[in-house]
Amino acid sequence: MIEAPEALILSEQLNQTIKGKRISFVSAGYTPHKFVWYYGDPAGYSEKLLHKTVGEAHAYGGLVEVEIEDVRLLFGDGMNICYYAPGKKLPEKHQLLIAFEDESCIMGSARMYGGIWCFPADSFECNFSSYRDGARSKPQVLSDAFNKTYFLSLINSEEKQKKTAKAFLATEQTIPGLGNGVLQDILFRARIHPKTRISTLSDKQKDTLFHCVKDTLQDIYLAGGRNSETDLFGKKGGYIPTLSKDTVGKPCPVCGEDIRKENFLGGSIYYCFECQK
Repeated sequence: MIEAPEALILSEQLNQTIKGKRISFVSAGYTPHKFVWYYGDPAGYSEKLLHKTVGEAHAYGGLVEVEIEDVRLLFGDGMNICYYAPGKKLPEKHQLLIAFEDESCIMGSARMYGGIWCFPADSFECNFSSYRDGARSKPQVLSDAFNKTYFLSLINSEEKQKKTAKAFLATEQTIPGLGNGVLQDILFRARIHPKTRISTLSDKQKDTLFHCVKDTLQDIYLAGGRNSETDLFGKKGGYIPTLSKDTVGKPCPVCGEDIRKENFLGGSIYYCFECQK
């Protein structure tokens, strides 16, 4: 699923590829998918977008939002967004297809689930609006505004003290765009077990955790995303996670202990028993 580094990459690629193009055709909801959410009736997306010019794309946490004159097009973290040059064969299944006057197009398709919201620029009223507002209003984790002072204000707040390291980092949108997919390597680098209570962390561990958040996500961004994700051109990222479903049972690169997996807080956690006490 798209997390902060991949969302930033996609927004930059959209700005380089489709910004300034005029829309000539729109199809939304072509392939039915029970776990794809739209803003109102997808049949109305063509009327909202047709003959308009694409503006700036932005990354907000794990979301990608595109300005298109008086409307906004928002892609949720479960969507694949792909660009197709003129003349390139298109997949048969998709939840969104937008073609441009130069005969290029972008396509949005969901894996397990996803959201494609097309809405007026000054209004976004739906069940997802609070999630978008949170992602837009907080400092982006890869920006300079997300600094140690801000991070410590989060981790030292009274409400976070009873939470585990996983719950603090990857739930309730405390840090938009930081989810289970990037959590594992952050905690491994920090030598913190996912079930560790925030209240038990020392000041030094908190400092280390901050730097591991920044450094890990920056490394993922510079590598073009994780190898489980694809960019706007269908290219897989170059970042290979140290801890993931692919490394369970394999030796830890630091100590040689087998990487373990458990179910925790509605998802999987991966850790090294020796390195992450």
